[in-house]
Amino acid sequence: MPLYAATIFLSAFLLFLVQPLLAKQILPWFGGTAVVWTTCMVFFQFVLLLGYAYSHWITTRVSPPKQNWVHIALLAVSLAFLPMMPDAGWKPAGDDNPVVHILALLFATVGLPYLVLSSTSPLLQAWFARDYPGGSPYRLFALSNFASMLALLGYPLLIEPRFDNPGQSMVWSVGYAGFVLLCAALAWKARTLPFHAPFVPQADAPAADEPRPSASRIALWLTLSAMGSVVLLGVSNHLTQNVSSIPLLWVVPLAVYLLTFILCFEGRDWYKRDTYLGFLVWALCVMAWFLADKSLQFELLWQVGVFTGGLFFVCMFCHGELARLRPAPRHLTLFYLMVSLGGVLGGVLVGIVAPVTLPGFLELEIALVVVAHLALALNLGRPIPVVGMFVLVAVFTVGALVYRVHNFMQDTIHIERNYYGVLRVKEVRTRADDPETTYRSLVHGAILHGEQWTTEKFRRSATTYYKAGSGVGMAILAHEGKPIKVGVIGLGTGTLAAYGDADDTYRFYDINPAVKRIADTYFTYLKDSAAKIEFVLGDARLSLEREAPQMFDVLAVDAFTGDSIPTHLITYEAVGSFLRHMKPDGVIAYHVSNRFLDLKPVLLAIAEKHGLEYAYVDQHASDGDTTSDWVLLSRTKKIILRPEIVASTEPVVPQPGWRLWTDAYNNLLQVFRY
Repeated sequence: MPLYAATIFLSAFLLFLVQPLLAKQILPWFGGTAVVWTTCMVFFQFVLLLGYAYSHWITTRVSPPKQNWVHIALLAVSLAFLPMMPDAGWKPAGDDNPVVHILALLFATVGLPYLVLSSTSPLLQAWFARDYPGGSPYRLFALSNFASMLALLGYPLLIEPRFDNPGQSMVWSVGYAGFVLLCAALAWKARTLPFHAPFVPQADAPAADEPRPSASRIALWLTLSAMGSVVLLGVSNHLTQNVSSIPLLWVVPLAVYLLTFILCFEGRDWYKRDTYLGFLVWALCVMAWFLADKSLQFELLWQVGVFTGGLFFVCMFCHGELARLRPAPRHLTLFYLMVSLGGVLGGVLVGIVAPVTLPGFLELEIALVVVAHLALALNLGRPIPVVGMFVLVAVFTVGALVYRVHNFMQDTIHIERNYYGVLRVKEVRTRADDPETTYRSLVHGAILHGEQWTTEKFRRSATTYYKAGSGVGMAILAHEGKPIKVGVIGLGTGTLAAYGDADDTYRFYDINPAVKRIADTYFTYLKDSAAKIEFVLGDARLSLEREAPQMFDVLAVDAFTGDSIPTHLITYEAVGSFLRHMKPDGVIAYHVSNRFLDLKPVLLAIAEKHGLEYAYVDQHASDGDTTSDWVLLSRTKKIILRPEIVASTEPVVPQPGWRLWTDAYNNLLQVFRY
């Protein structure tokens, strides 16, 4: 029994450790966007399904010892994928479909090892049921989920802060080699077991001679599993789109999701149905309210608490009902196959279907409506007060969805969603009787990416983060009267083009093709600018690495994913790459306005390592308008010591205990504003 437990524990630990580990390594290649994590989840769920299908096939169609030899051969072949490290040849060219590219990359990097790990829990549980008649294999399923949760929580708290990316890959690869040895030993031991488990009644499982589950029961398994997966990914998207696409905000919801599997299948009846149905009522209503109320969207601690707590109760309901409806051990591989298929369906709905069918991030709101109606359907035979309560919850979630859609569409004249997120163009008139007070804004998720007045009188004025008193504005105006070349990472509305004169060049980089279409169609900064405008599609850092030196006078790093600069643009190597494109006295201007992360000490350490001059420019210090924070880096003091910049500069406290951020290491936990 210890060999079964140890092998399943290690396999599950490695299975879920590789998810944040690999996703973080490829995150920079795709602009640091949340699409990376969502697509990775779809891949992992799909391969998990293949692993469960393989275990179901081999345990029901292939008799021992042939099935054991097949599995040993598969284990041996999977070692060819080690060490587990994504090849740089998979970096995108710029116009690739990110979902297809990420899926292909993951299959090439870890496809077979992940398939083997995915098949381990159900396969070994089937062998366990034959080896120990009367024992409950479902406790091994709970152990598997416990190991998975430890891996997820251990990654951002223990592994990520201590190991760089190559070190993480090597640790995982050594662990996988150890797993192969354990699993091969168990497969050898199990080769003499009978083809079918003896039918021995168990106290904590349905009768062993239970007939094959009906189609309606299988459909219910699929629905419950799918809704747990949809709510998981919906919560993950909701948190990362407004903060940053970081491992911590990926793994906490996933750890909560796994915790509910542990509690529901551990065998001690943790799922008290009536108690959790009562909690579910409140969880659905509070989550729906937080989604509908715009005033709550930037309350970070409340958002994390409400949605991780709500996810727990929704998943306790979904997985508790699955545990209540689980079959006898003879059907366990079919059960796991259907549960896995439901997880894949949920992942496909959120990761692939939603971006091309829903105008905004509405999948979580819709999921709450479905869960409320599912709970109502499963309780129709209960007393009238109970049924009435679930009717009210179903009505409330529908009302919250309608109100959320109303708020979402208010003042919106254009909306566009793709795999990089949701873009909205809003048109607002501050005074109804004055057309000169009309302006348009570009909103990505919930984050403002630029505004422009629509009247001829004001439309050429730089607004929001880019006013003349901002760090980037002053860096550009320092070259007034001379032809300059400006690079801009992150197009937005193209506001910085407002500074361009006829002898200037402004070169914009953006990974999202929809941003360029919107900037050309709904805003006029680009077409009104006297400067020569250039545009490069693709991740800016990858594009700059492939280009000849551009000799920029100013390079504005203004790309945002969620409310933060993608981490691959704020490393020692990234700054070194940007310096290759700068004139000797050129200025790199980092936009560091952020509600949740304080990136100024990170840039200070990088500047000191490169021997650069550093200035943190707080616009509030110069004109009383708290619109933007910029960090200016330069090889010389020529620009940074201009009087107007010095007057706006604020000190930054060094953090000597922090490790330097590099392409192989960063730690966003350090920079959170608690």
